[in-house]
Amino acid sequence: MREDELRDLVERSPWLVRALGVVRDSGLPDAWIGAGVIRDLVWSERYGDGFDPSSVRDVDVVFLDATDLSRDNDDRATERLVAAWPEPPWEAKNQAAVHTWYPTKFGGGPVAPFRAIAAAVATWPEYATAVAVRLDAHDQIVVCAPHGLGDLLDGVWRRNPTRASPEISRQRLARYRPAERWPGVRVVT
Repeated sequence: MREDELRDLVERSPWLVRALGVVRDSGLPDAWIGAGVIRDLVWSERYGDGFDPSSVRDVDVVFLDATDLSRDNDDRATERLVAAWPEPPWEAKNQAAVHTWYPTKFGGGPVAPFRAIAAAVATWPEYATAVAVRLDAHDQIVVCAPHGLGDLLDGVWRRNPTRASPEISRQRLARYRPAERWPGVRVVT
């Protein structure tokens, strides 16, 4: 039932529905939109002044392509999205390649290769951002929420300990200031 709440919020944003259509039609394998833009939509509608697409920092597009793990693949995927619709700040990342760059960029030990989008989404920094959506071939919104939708829909910023250390969580809290941006959002540390 909570998926219906999220679907309703997404469907009320023509901008996001258009973005989902661009992603679906891009030909990127197993492509989804997730993370911050989904959180921003939900929390801006529920705890802010409404969702404003011009305030979106990036549209995280995740896809799964085990045949090409190069960073150039991410760049080509982003360029493909920009060519289809230049307005959103697209940022495409091949989740099949995360293990090749994550430890160097963020530290920590080796990361196992992801073989499914849900496995990748489950590692994102907060439970409220560990959510992705896509349009299927019948224009139905499909939801991927490995940790559920409670934190996202109930306005709870909570660290996902799978990969986000307490220090990274503090840095993200300072950068995003969720309780200031969305009065009513609770921060759980």
